Amino acid sequence: MIIKGKVHKFSDDINTDDIVAAKYLVSTDALELGKHCMESIRPDFVSSVSAGDIIVAGKNFGCGSSREHAPLAVKGCGISAVLAKSFAAIFFRNAINIGLPFLESQDIDKIREGDILEIDLTGGIIRNLTQSKTYKTQVFPGFLQEIVEQGGLMAWMRKKGRGVK
Repeated sequence: MIIKGKVHKFSDDINTDDIVAAKYLVSTDALELGKHCMESIRPDFVSSVSAGDIIVAGKNFGCGSSREHAPLAVKGCGISAVLAKSFAAIFFRNAINIGLPFLESQDIDKIREGDILEIDLTGGIIRNLTQSKTYKTQVFPGFLQEIVEQGGLMAWMRKKGRGVK
C-alpha cells in the first residue's frame, strides 16, 4: 500500500482540540468535521489540503480527550496519513477505528512543509521525493492495512462477517 502526498508540518503536542474544536462535536460526519480541521491553529489549513496529503508532526500527536472526532476530521479534510515522532495512545486507537494510517519516525525534523512524500506502508519506507531522501519506519501490520483499505474497523468487521450491521 503506497501513499503519496504533500506535507503539512506541525509541531509537538497537537491535541484533539487543535485538530477539531469542541464546538464542532455535534457532528460525527467526517466531511463536515474535516471542514474545520486545524482551524484554531492554522485557519487556512483545510484550503491548502489536497486529497492524499500527509500530516507530519512532532511527538505526542493527538493528545487530549478521547474523542474519535479528531482522526475523523483529519481523514475528512483529505489527509491520507499522519507521520509523527509519537502519538497519544487514544489517537492511535481511534485512527485504527476509522481507517487512518499513522506512522512513527524520529527522522521527521528534516522533512519540510510542502515536501512530497511517498510512504510504503507494507515496506516501512518513507521516500522524500522533494529532497531525494529515504527513511525507515515500522511496517504497517497486514491486518491494520486491511482495516485501512476497508475504511475502518466497522467496515472491516462487516466484510469479515463479524455480526456488525
